[in-house]
Amino acid sequence: MGTLDATRAELALVVLYLNKAEARDKICRAIQYGSKFLSNGEPGTAQNVDKSTSLARKVFRIFKFVNDLHSLISPTPKGTPLPLVLLGKSKNALLSTFLFLDQIVWLGRTGIYKNKERAELIGRISLFCWLAGELGRLSASMKKLEKDLKNTNKYHNDEYRAKLKKSNERSLALVKAGLDIVVAVGLLQLAPKKVNPRVTGAFGFVSSLISCYQLLPAPAKAKAS
Repeated sequence: MGTLDATRAELALVVLYLNKAEARDKICRAIQYGSKFLSNGEPGTAQNVDKSTSLARKVFRIFKFVNDLHSLISPTPKGTPLPLVLLGKSKNALLSTFLFLDQIVWLGRTGIYKNKERAELIGRISLFCWLAGELGRLSASMKKLEKDLKNTNKYHNDEYRAKLKKSNERSLALVKAGLDIVVAVGLLQLAPKKVNPRVTGAFGFVSSLISCYQLLPAPAKAKAS
């Protein structure tokens, strides 16, 4: 029964993970950018998977802009340095705008919104908002990480371990933000010779795996015998 109980517990964690809309979105994102890497912008099955998954992900993000909008108007914790407040709020404003405009892009790709030229323009504007938002996220992560690592010798035992864990999480967020900036540059074709579809796909795939990892539920603690 011990093995069966362990299997049930592991499956429960999988169900908990897959029940998150955000987790399913990031899994689809990994499929999307993995396909982009394989296709390298060339027509074929991989490119079809890339395009269809990209369109499907936009459905997952309907009204998701409300999350960042809520964070934008919510008060910040007392004692937060002003630069971090400004970076956080600007990031929320830009990502909320990106997610809102992305819904218009989805309407254009499905044919509901008929003005294709305007839909493409809105798509580029939304990607620039995402790029700027990721730059803000990167700056905020760097400042928070610097704050976490400052005077770490003052922390001991459980408090030190908690501090170190938070620093590791922010280091991972820092890496992910850097990867996503490259992805945004690729999608906007700002450096097409260096950041081609294969590079964009590779960076997006790794970034998606990091997102999937960040959303993993904490394992259940074993009961003391």
